[in-house]
Amino acid sequence: MGHITRHKPDKQDIRNQVQESDKMKSETESRKDDLVQRIGESAKEVQKLARVAVQQYSAEVETILKTQSRDSMRIERCLDGMLDFCFDDGALVLYKKLCRYYYDIDPEATVSYVNAYREMWDEEKTGKGHLDGESDKREIAATRLCEVPSETVNQEAEKNP
Repeated sequence: MGHITRHKPDKQDIRNQVQESDKMKSETESRKDDLVQRIGESAKEVQKLARVAVQQYSAEVETILKTQSRDSMRIERCLDGMLDFCFDDGALVLYKKLCRYYYDIDPEATVSYVNAYREMWDEEKTGKGHLDGESDKREIAATRLCEVPSETVNQEAEKNP
């Protein structure tokens, strides 16, 4: 049997290994920093898009309310589009306003929009957690979204599982 001799690393080998390790750490940190920067830029773009959406939907909501439109398709198209932007306070205000108006026209459909809001944005259901009662505030806001009694929302949910 052959005897395997092990090379004992000298100081230069150790320095080279440390330098290589430091280089890899630096490259990893650089990639992480780049990723964080790109995510931040994307978040800013989403906020800009939300501001544009609020401007455009604001005009449409005001027109619906001023003309007292009862066109369900028009109202629902508007609610569908706004739902994606309800992370933005301005969009949420418009969504609530239109839900309140629509409730007198079609309560059942309005309840479905309240539930859609809850499913998409309710922190407790999405697992975002309880931070200083923030989830409770969202639940209250969702219940009050269009001033529909929560028992009405719950009854509708039981009818349409």
